[in-house]
Amino acid sequence: MSLKRFEITGPEIDCVVAEFYREIRKNPSLAPIFAKHVSDWPSHEAKIASFWKHAILLERAYEGNPLSVHRAAGDIREEMFPVWLELFDAVLQRTLPVATAKSWSALAHRIGRGLRYGLSHKPGPPKLRF
Repeated sequence: MSLKRFEITGPEIDCVVAEFYREIRKNPSLAPIFAKHVSDWPSHEAKIASFWKHAILLERAYEGNPLSVHRAAGDIREEMFPVWLELFDAVLQRTLPVATAKSWSALAHRIGRGLRYGLSHKPGPPKLRF
């Protein structure tokens, strides 16, 4: 019995991640942000592929906290997420079967909503009003 969220293989995940970052490096709005924070692309791509393998295949290889990393960057803005997701969806549609692309896209959009929310709401105790 497979525990993965949907039908996809590790090599397919690696392929999508590599293709996505090729597109990122060409994108006029996202390329400068990524270039500022990523100096070792192979290592970054391996880490992100590990993230997706954890999220989709339920592998335990990924260690990290995406929200903390994006917060620490300091220049990741909410308006970047629609561009990111549009690029990601285009890569999914080009490289995967329709059902797999739709499933991964839904997961990516759900994660994107969580990251956007986390970036727009600062951590700390809630402020109570009386």
